[in-house]
Amino acid sequence: MRKLGIIGGLTWASTALYYEAINKFVAARLGGLHSALLAIESLDMAPIARMQQAEEWLTVGHMAGDAARRLAASGAEGLIMTSNTMHRVHDDVASAAGLPVIHIGDAVAERVAADGVKRVALLGTRFTMTQPFVRERLESRGLELAAIDGPWMTEVDRIIYEELAAGRVVRDSQRKLKTLLTELSKKKVQAVVLGCTELVLAVETRANVLPVYDSTAIHARAAAEWMLAEGQEARAAA
Repeated sequence: MRKLGIIGGLTWASTALYYEAINKFVAARLGGLHSALLAIESLDMAPIARMQQAEEWLTVGHMAGDAARRLAASGAEGLIMTSNTMHRVHDDVASAAGLPVIHIGDAVAERVAADGVKRVALLGTRFTMTQPFVRERLESRGLELAAIDGPWMTEVDRIIYEELAAGRVVRDSQRKLKTLLTELSKKKVQAVVLGCTELVLAVETRANVLPVYDSTAIHARAAAEWMLAEGQEARAAA
């Protein structure tokens, strides 16, 4: 099993989801008392969120890069970041660590494309919804991204930063998100991608008007599969 480094705290709530999902996958695959080989650098989200809002991405990249170097020094062989928005500095992290960084956009794009879905709506922070760092990964797999109206984009961004990032799930915001999915279903959208690792706290992934792809679960599974792939390849070659 490869050792995985996790740049977390982005936020702590989604980091906990990753930790649980990765360990459950490893335990199910290997059986017995097996658990995942993980190292976690849990960062303080508050200053990072302020820098994101100020578009100080160079500083954000330096902070994440420092965390990546510490994880590499701990023996991590690959990395993930527990945030879609932080993939804005994916290249900085990969360069700093000199390790593969499993991109959340690639993992989601592969899963959605494999299901034959062509037109999706990407929900996340305003950065994720408007900038190319996740969008281009989806589009490179032939996915068409439906436009999100400005007021809805503002409200989804607010729900993420003011509520979910703080670990708060507000019932009224859950209703609003359900209304948004209903509206999207009327615009020939085939599925919704939760492009924020906290959105799964507020959106029901199964009983909904549209198929919902949870980037947190998909990314965590891709990471766990990467961790176990080396052993599987060795057994296949034996």
